[in-house]
Amino acid sequence: MKLQKMLSITRKAIDEFQMIETGDKIAVGVSGGKDSLALLYALHGLSRFYPKTFTLHALTVDLGFPDTSMEPVGKLCEELGVPYTRIPTEIYKIIFQDRKESNPCSLCSKMRKGALNEYAKKLGCNKVAYAHHKDDVVETMLMSLIFEGRFHTFSPVTYWDRMDLTLIRPLLYMEEADIIGFRNKYQLPVVKSNCPADGNTKREYVKDLLKQLNRENPGVKERMFTAVLNGNLKGWSTGFPQKS
Repeated sequence: MKLQKMLSITRKAIDEFQMIETGDKIAVGVSGGKDSLALLYALHGLSRFYPKTFTLHALTVDLGFPDTSMEPVGKLCEELGVPYTRIPTEIYKIIFQDRKESNPCSLCSKMRKGALNEYAKKLGCNKVAYAHHKDDVVETMLMSLIFEGRFHTFSPVTYWDRMDLTLIRPLLYMEEADIIGFRNKYQLPVVKSNCPADGNTKREYVKDLLKQLNRENPGVKERMFTAVLNGNLKGWSTGFPQKS
């Protein structure tokens, strides 16, 4: 995928769900994975010509995993001219060494989000951008059906009134396969995850299940995404962010 197409698809989501307004200062959560790096590229590209002016600050929550270097990400941010900050935490120690969690993903996610949001507020940011894409939307919906018995997924825009922060997901119309193509074409400096639970989670199970369903029933993933768009879910009506 070329950058121009990436920008077009990202702008479609931003425009339809009114994600960005003039004067926004947006914290971009950058884990070092392909999705967050693609998001950083896309928002940086849009910032150069989007009619509503906004600024960016890239943030990485340092979980404390051993032998993990974010130096390539720092260099990319320097090349793009985007301020970059690593937020030190002891999340790895707390979850894997102290608590020895058997199912660590939920607690880890809450702690990462908390650290990211708090630092974003310190920087004066009013919005936080996450790199969830179309596949994530459908996978989350399937997880809710299978494990919770409800039709639900996250919203394109969510307002956290307790923190006075707005979460946006500008890549929600983006296919994961296109992001992989973008990563390969532009040689994004992806940092490999050292998480002990990586590849052995409920989300990985659902991801594999969705791939199988799509192989056996071509187009099923797109039809599921359409079901989300047409399902009257909270936050999916354009222009009306869900409150949390």
